[in-house]
Amino acid sequence: MNIALRILDRLEETLIAFLIAAATTIIFVAVLHRYLVGIPLFYPLLFPIDMSWAQELCIYMFVWMAKFGAAYGVRTGIHVGVDVLVNKLEPRWRKVTILFGLFCGALFTAVIGTMGAKFVYGLSQTDQVTPDMELPSWLVYLCIPLGSYLMCFRFLQVAYGFWRSGALPHHDHAYVEGVEVEDVEIAR
Repeated sequence: MNIALRILDRLEETLIAFLIAAATTIIFVAVLHRYLVGIPLFYPLLFPIDMSWAQELCIYMFVWMAKFGAAYGVRTGIHVGVDVLVNKLEPRWRKVTILFGLFCGALFTAVIGTMGAKFVYGLSQTDQVTPDMELPSWLVYLCIPLGSYLMCFRFLQVAYGFWRSGALPHHDHAYVEGVEVEDVEIAR
C-alpha cells in the first residue's frame, strides 16, 4: 500500500508541475507569436500559423492544475485552513473538531465528485465540443470528478494519519529543498 501511495503522490506532483510548465510555455509562445506577426519581416512566415487554440488550452490546463493542486494542498498541509479557535480548545475537543472538519471536507468533495461524475457522464452522451480546439466537452470537465475524488481521498488520508498519530501535515514556509541553513544568532 505504501508504494502505491508514493506512486500516487509522484503522479500528482508530476501532473501539476507538467501542467503549469506546459501552460506557461504555451502562453509564452502565443504571446511571442502575436507580437512577432506585427513585424513585417516575420509576418509572411508566422501569419499562417494558427495559435487561436492556445488560450483555451491554457485555461483548461490551469483548471486541471487547480483541481489536482487542491488535493496536493490537503496532503501536504498547505490547503487553506483557519485554526485559531481550534488551537485554543483542550486537546480532546481539538482532536474531535479537527476530525469532524476533515470528514466534512471528505463528504463535501465526495458529493462534488459524484455530481461531477454524473454531469460528465451526461455530457459524454452528447456531441458537445469546446469552441476552439473542438475537444469533447466531457474530457475537459473530467477534472471535476477526478480532482474531487482525489481530494476526498486526501482528506480521509489526513484524517486517518491524524487519528493514529495526532499530527497534521505541516508545511514549513521557511524550508527550501537543497538549502541548509546553520543556526545563526542574530545580533540586535
